[in-house]
Amino acid sequence: MQKLEGEKEFIKHISQHELMLYKVCRVYAYSDADRQDLFQEIVIQLWKAYPKFKGDSKISTWLYRVAINTAISGLRKKKNLVTSFEPTSIPEPAGVYDQEHCQEERLQQMYQAIEQLNAVEKAIVMLYMEDRTYLEMEEILGLGQGNLRVKMNRIKEKLRQLTKNY
Repeated sequence: MQKLEGEKEFIKHISQHELMLYKVCRVYAYSDADRQDLFQEIVIQLWKAYPKFKGDSKISTWLYRVAINTAISGLRKKKNLVTSFEPTSIPEPAGVYDQEHCQEERLQQMYQAIEQLNAVEKAIVMLYMEDRTYLEMEEILGLGQGNLRVKMNRIKEKLRQLTKNY
């Protein structure tokens, strides 16, 4: 009976934080198929580690930590594999672009710039975009707050330089 309750609780946590897990997949995987594979791998790793979760931190902090570590370790494994290319956009006919299209274009440019960051930088950016505090980032990533602040300033400058060309 206790096992069934644990499974229900696990499913509830995954459902509540599903969007957060998809964001991790968006940052670390570049095609839809790779994102789906990464999501499945994250859920598998969460399931394996769930019995060891002691509740010392918030569940969302723990989920982030496992998800990011799974994504980063997956990248290390894939370094020697050939990656597929999926175009980020399809050319549209010339014409007047509305404000929504320009915002979408800027968002795509930002994601392309984020893709060029290393794994730790991506994690910091993702957590920053989630409005996580530096204390939460410290818990999730295991980096000191001072180190995180310095890295964040360097990442911001790097992203400015990467998006300047667009």
